[in-house]
Formats: sequence, structure tokens, C-alpha cells
Amino acid sequence: MTENITQPNLFTREYRTITQINGPLLTIERVSKVAYNEMVEIIAPNGELRMGRVLEVDGQTCLVQVFVGTDGLDLPRTRVRFTGHVGQLGVSLSMLGRILNGSGNPLDGGPPIIPEEVMDIYGLPINPAARVEPREFIQTGISALDGLNTVARGQKLPIFTGAGLPGNELAAQIVNQARVISNKEGEEPFSVVFAAIGATQREAAFFLDQFRSSGALERTVVFLNRADDPTIERLLTAQAALTTAEYLAFTHNRHVLVIMTDMTNYCEALREVAAAREEVPGRRGYPGHMYSDLASLFERAGRLNCSTGSITQLIMLTMPDDDITHPIPDLTGYITEGQIVLNRELHRQGIYPPIDVMPSLSRVMNSAIGTGHTREDHRAVADQLYALYAEGRSLRRLVTIVGESALSPQDRRILDFTRRFEGEFIGQGNQNRSITETLDLAWDLFAGLPSALLKRIPSTMLEDYGHSSGDE
Repeated sequence: MTENITQPNLFTREYRTITQINGPLLTIERVSKVAYNEMVEIIAPNGELRMGRVLEVDGQTCLVQVFVGTDGLDLPRTRVRFTGHVGQLGVSLSMLGRILNGSGNPLDGGPPIIPEEVMDIYGLPINPAARVEPREFIQTGISALDGLNTVARGQKLPIFTGAGLPGNELAAQIVNQARVISNKEGEEPFSVVFAAIGATQREAAFFLDQFRSSGALERTVVFLNRADDPTIERLLTAQAALTTAEYLAFTHNRHVLVIMTDMTNYCEALREVAAAREEVPGRRGYPGHMYSDLASLFERAGRLNCSTGSITQLIMLTMPDDDITHPIPDLTGYITEGQIVLNRELHRQGIYPPIDVMPSLSRVMNSAIGTGHTREDHRAVADQLYALYAEGRSLRRLVTIVGESALSPQDRRILDFTRRFEGEFIGQGNQNRSITETLDLAWDLFAGLPSALLKRIPSTMLEDYGHSSGDE
């Protein structure tokens, strides 16, 4: 499949004992010294070389997953070689600015990657004792994220979208705008690893045009798995992207933001392989091991006490039928540290990005927004925005029953705040806002409200910002 995913081995063993071909799977008998996840070379009758990996070993029988499918293979003439090692990826700093397929081979017409290091594509478990709590701020330029659901370095945060919602547009905007904010002197190295899993031709063209036109491609490694690529490559794309991120973060001490879209396509590939293996299905036909499989990916985010680098994951996934209880978003929510939810009603109103801040959550926000006075200001402003917006949405439901004329003047002010909050704070369009601009906009929204409504903000802070204390 790819020269970048494997390395040659002089001690390969070759077999012609294939007994069954089922979808992308081969069953091979009378094998010895075969290991789980070992890489396999499959030589087709016409001499074509394909790659695969061992999925299961039972005595002298093993099950091999063929990466590019089994078309053209037959039982008597197909040969199988076991390479003696697991999947590996050649990684290098020269990958920055490159567009690669899901296996790490160039798609941009450039030269092959000359590896500085060869790494296990499945990564190594992070010792919990070596983990450092996610902290410090990654600025996305999106007010609904930076102001209310702040992303911390080392965090894993999913974005739940739906069919037809601008999830891809939001992902591309974050790639273009994201940067690290630090109290340290000097600029810290920051890179983005973008993995498009099962992207259509239109989506692939959109992402590449966005990255090239914005100049973000120079600091980005793009892994592009198209919808017409082999199903198995979907599973490799996420692993290759995270292996590259680990190299950049823990070898070169960079802060790396990994954006993976769409993890729903990854889970569909898992289900397809599980069906071919005739596994007993779990919820809605997905394999029972999907939780552990997703966890093995998402837990590769984090920080280490022996490195200044970090890996932060933003995971985009499409909720089938907008159902947040579907197994994919449900299991993802258990593993990750919060969620960002896109709202179809906001999208219908022309609000972009249509982030519904009420069900959205960043569990490590307090660690990301700094310390001391800065943290107190940010936390108080965020709490007040949430409180007023929640009350405004409740008033909207009341208006549908009694009409707006029945509201008190104070209620009308809150309702007006809610409209402005959605239209100006959430609905920022393609604008790139700094965290200072986001907080200034919040104070501008507060300016039209009496101090009696701003119960979440200390009076001393209101005075510092020159807010009137009268009940207008």
C-alpha cells in the first residue's frame, strides 16, 4: 500500500495457505510466529504488492486485513509475507506544508518524505504518572469557543455537527486562525495536523483551497483520505496523523493542534471491518470494541512532564439524524473533556458559526484561561453570559404563549440581549477575534443592562470597567 507505512525486513516468511477471502479479509492457515498488528505483504497473482495487517491470531490460523481490498486475489496463487514488525510511519519536520494520503505518501506532487525517524503508527501508551493537566490557552479566534468553551493545550474536545451544518467550514476556519497564547516571552512553536477522513472530492478541494489561500498550509500537515479511497485507509489516517503529532510535540517540543474530521466515517469503517470479521454487533450494529478503539485514539492527546510540547485534539463528528445519543457521539462524550454542539436552528437563522453554547462544555476551561485577575475576569464574564442567555431562551418560550407585550421592561432587555448575543457574539462570521476582542464585545453587550441583572460579576469589577450601577 505504501512505502512510508512499512520498512523492509530480511526475515520475512512467505505462505500460500490462504483458505478464505471475505471482503477485505484473508484467512491464512498453518502460520507460525505471527503477532497481532504485524504488517503483511500480499503478492497478487499479477505480481502487484499490497499491504495489510494481522487482525487476529488463533493458534496456526490468522486473519489479515488488506488495506486496498481483495479484488484480483485468489486462493491458490496469492502469496502472503509476514514482515515481523508492526505498522510504522517515517516522520520528519519536512512534513509541514505537505499534503499526504492516509498512509503518509505525498498527494501534492512533491518528493517522498525522507524520514528523520520511524515511529510505531499505533503510538505508545502514555504513562499516567507522566501526564500533565491540560492548561494554557489555544486561541481559535471563535468567540463562542475562546470566551465560553476555552480550549486548553493537551485537551481533547469533540465538535458535534449534523448533516448540512457548516462543520467543515468551522474546522477550516480554526486551522487558519488557531495560535497559542502564552505568558512566556517569545513565540512558542505551533503546528497543526489536519486529518480528513472519508472526505468527498468537493470537501477535499474546499479544505485545500482554504489552507493554500490563507497561508496556513506552511505550518500544517494535511492527511487526506478521500471517500473513494479504500475503507481500511480511513483507520490508518487517524493513526498516521496522531503519530505525526507525537513526533512534532514530543521530539521537537511543538504545540500541536490535531483536527480530525469526520470521525463518523472512521466509525463506519470500523463497523464495516467488524461485519466482515463476523463479530457480534453492539449498539446499532457498531462493534462492541468501538469505545476502546476511540479511546486509544483520543487518549493520545495530552502533555508530558518531560516535554514542553503538547497535543490538543479537536474531533469533528457528524451526528446521524442530529441524535446526540447515537453511539458515536455518546461514546465520544464519555472519553473526551467536553463537547461543542452545532445547532440547526441557529444555522437556519443565518448565524455562523451556529454553536449552541448551552449544551457545549469545556471541562478544563478554568485551566486554560490563566491565573489571577485575568482568570477572574474571564470566568465571571463567561458565567454572566451563560446566565443571561439561559434566561433569555426561557423568556422566548414564554413569549410564544403570552406574547412579548406581556413581558416586563427588564425581561425585554434580557430578550434584546439574547438577540444581540446570538447575532453578534456567536454569529461572528469569518472574523478572527482575539480573546481581548471577545471579552470587550461581552462588556459591550452588558452595557445596555442595569447592574442588578449582572449578578455573576463582582461590583468591584463592574466599577473597574465603568459600568453604570443605576437601574435605568
